Amino acid sequence: MTKKRFFVRKGEVKGYHPANHTGTTNRRLIGRDIVGSQHVEVVHGTLEPGEGALPHAHPDLEQVCYVLAGRINVKVGGQEAELMTGDCCFFPAEEAHVVVALGDTPAELLVIYAPPYEENPAKVIR
Repeated sequence: MTKKRFFVRKGEVKGYHPANHTGTTNRRLIGRDIVGSQHVEVVHGTLEPGEGALPHAHPDLEQVCYVLAGRINVKVGGQEAELMTGDCCFFPAEEAHVVVALGDTPAELLVIYAPPYEENPAKVIR
């Protein structure tokens, strides 16, 4: 029997490049495949300057982005804001959004999906 996992170190998780993003490396910290989470997913994302998420939305799931480092420009629901370390934004289900890293250094985000996204193409609207 495999021992349940409760603790995850970012450096131990393999990075991947998500669909519909440019210059972005994600690491799934909490998810079904990592800890067995059924209802929430937590991802660490690094966006290179000038890069990020192209316009898209997610049906049937909500998303939260918390800025760990750097600055980002966010567009959602006809609103636009520049966010920096410590700021947070919310993307309702089916609401198109765009995220771009600003400045000369990468931006780091903590992204939370509920229910889990799992990079499932059926869970994205372009």
